[in-house]
Amino acid sequence: MRSLSPALASLANVFRIPMSLTPVRPAVSRVCHETLSRQSAPTTAAVQTAPFSSTSTLAKRKGGGPQVDKRITLIRYFLYHPLTPRPLRFSRNRFLRHWTIHRAWQLFQAQQRKKQELELQRQYQSMQAACEELRTGAGDGGKLFRVSMNKKGVFTDLFPIEYARFQTESPAAEGWNYEWKRPEKKY
Repeated sequence: MRSLSPALASLANVFRIPMSLTPVRPAVSRVCHETLSRQSAPTTAAVQTAPFSSTSTLAKRKGGGPQVDKRITLIRYFLYHPLTPRPLRFSRNRFLRHWTIHRAWQLFQAQQRKKQELELQRQYQSMQAACEELRTGAGDGGKLFRVSMNKKGVFTDLFPIEYARFQTESPAAEGWNYEWKRPEKKY
């Protein structure tokens, strides 16, 4: 008779399964029933009577099943849609060429973004230096600076600033206000 491996023996010991290598064991249900009836303290592991399920029983009872994330559903829809082209399959050399070109394009775009960021930073620092010169060096105690920074009456003849929003893929929370009228100019 062959002996059990140490891993199986330790598992059998932990779960209190009698170690036997006989092919047919009629007394297994009786032993399990006796073991369960002997335990008076509640066990930490739940005894599962239903067949295996990845959904917990409480989730089934409360919400009628697991909550489905709409984003995941959309991703799956577009990934496995019949009109979606199949993923690219390259040989080793072709994949290396593709990766090299893609990486070079990413590096080029990163350089372009860095140049643009540096140019915007230079412009901002130039404007800041000009404002500081107006504030301190004009000789009028900063009056010219205060007048130049006053925004009163700048946005009065345009459409309402509330309608200026970034372009997005989804519509706005509230639609266009058709009742809006342009304010009358006072001369």
